[in-house]
Amino acid sequence: MILLQDLAILPTDSLVIPADSLRQGAQQMIEYAKSDPQGFWQTVGQTMLQFGLKVLAALALYLIGIWLIGLVKKGLKRMFARRKTEQTLASFVSSFVSISLTIVLIIISISTLGVNTTSLAALLAAGGMAIGMALSGTVQNFAGGIMLLAFKPFRAGDFIEAQGHSGKVVEVHITSTKILTPDNRVVILPNGALSNGTINNFSGRPLRRLEWEVSVSYGVDAAKCKEAILAILNSDERVLHDKMDAKKLYKELDLKNYQLSTVDYKMDAIPAPFVGLKSLNSNDITFVVRAWVRGDDYWDVFFAMQERFYTELPPQGFTFAYPHIEIVKS
Repeated sequence: MILLQDLAILPTDSLVIPADSLRQGAQQMIEYAKSDPQGFWQTVGQTMLQFGLKVLAALALYLIGIWLIGLVKKGLKRMFARRKTEQTLASFVSSFVSISLTIVLIIISISTLGVNTTSLAALLAAGGMAIGMALSGTVQNFAGGIMLLAFKPFRAGDFIEAQGHSGKVVEVHITSTKILTPDNRVVILPNGALSNGTINNFSGRPLRRLEWEVSVSYGVDAAKCKEAILAILNSDERVLHDKMDAKKLYKELDLKNYQLSTVDYKMDAIPAPFVGLKSLNSNDITFVVRAWVRGDDYWDVFFAMQERFYTELPPQGFTFAYPHIEIVKS
């Protein structure tokens, strides 16, 4: 048995008191304080001094480690910027490295206090199952982040629709993805559900097809109405035509800005604008109008054509139908 008088000459790392002898140790401590108060307080002072030095060393080590981790993050950021790495990959790797290094730093700081890290590792392993069950969603989101990074269904800057939300992808972290909605809200989507759900990427392709439905009254000349609509479409330079050089267009669009294989994008020819009679309704007839545009011009062309159909077709005799009742006086 270790006597209380020997405590002053033993290193603090060797002071291991079994749980069942805490009461006996407390009694011995009290007796030692009564019998030799000066020696007792001297021992307490030495122990507190040694522990205080360890606390200061651990704190200094932690602060230096945090500073070094910050340098590593800045170095990664500069490296990714120099190599023009995709922002989703850059943010994911930076987040993963930062969290991993922080966990290692905490373990090293705790070991500096004199705590046996082997026992700590055993404790962590014993509680690993419970923690894993509690954080099962986080683990799933982490795996989902890896899947998103590997298969790249979208990249930073793409406009996507997923999990009932739509917006521009801002950042992809280890467990979540941030998107910015058109009304300037930030929505955080868990990577687990995101990787397992449906993702509608509006920016994934350089060309997109627009579609309108134009309803006019019965009695109009269908052929002339189609010609009028096509004339409106062809007068806009943003609408792509079948006479355009497809290879030249793809070179202009720079397919390196898109994350999928360039083979998936190429068409043999640019489809021409199309107008067809879609349906004969009870009060009107409906033409379907289709045209291909560059992805960046999608909404601008959509609203511009919508307004031109409304303002330019009626003066040419192609009136729009609407439900109405004619009352005939007898």
